[in-house]
Amino acid sequence: MIKLFVGLGNPGPEYEATRHNAGFWWIDALARELNVHLQPERSYWGLAARATVQGQAVWLLQPQTFMNLSGKAVAALARFFKIAPGEILVVHDELDLPPGQAKLKFGGGHAGHNGLRDIHAQLGSADYWRLRIGIGHPGHKAEVAHWVLKKPPAEQRTLIEDSIAHSLKAWPALLAGDMEKATLLVHTTKPPRPKPPRPAAPPAEAS
Repeated sequence: MIKLFVGLGNPGPEYEATRHNAGFWWIDALARELNVHLQPERSYWGLAARATVQGQAVWLLQPQTFMNLSGKAVAALARFFKIAPGEILVVHDELDLPPGQAKLKFGGGHAGHNGLRDIHAQLGSADYWRLRIGIGHPGHKAEVAHWVLKKPPAEQRTLIEDSIAHSLKAWPALLAGDMEKATLLVHTTKPPRPKPPRPAAPPAEAS
């Protein structure tokens, strides 16, 4: 079961609407769902909130250390409350998924994501859950740093927000530890609308 939900991003109003902050957006949405407010917590170098759901304590965390030091906040809270890596879900932006898609996975590499890289190092483990929020790829590796720190156009932002709303439906299953159901909820997308039938071709006139 997930006891700690972490959203990755960068602090400050200048980063608030950038692609790299998709993890923050997801945690903000979960906080609204659970009716809790994130508050500064010096001990955990972040904004945090504690909720109780059906007698179970759950933590929400947005590290305020900047992306490349995210693990400092995650490890501090996890160690204090004795939360194991397998009980942590990290929500982050994902270059390899298009806007509108989200994927749930357990373990694996950090794929060059600086937030995940530091969490790996600080936890001493890669065995935690990740929710990957698609932000698309600029097409060239050299443009990635600029891409993630830029605001997406309105159409992409809407798609990202749609994927957040869709994947958020899995939080009760995540909290209950039903990861199979959570994965199914996150990965199942609405079927595309059927295309209207083409009008029939007019009959050929007899010559």
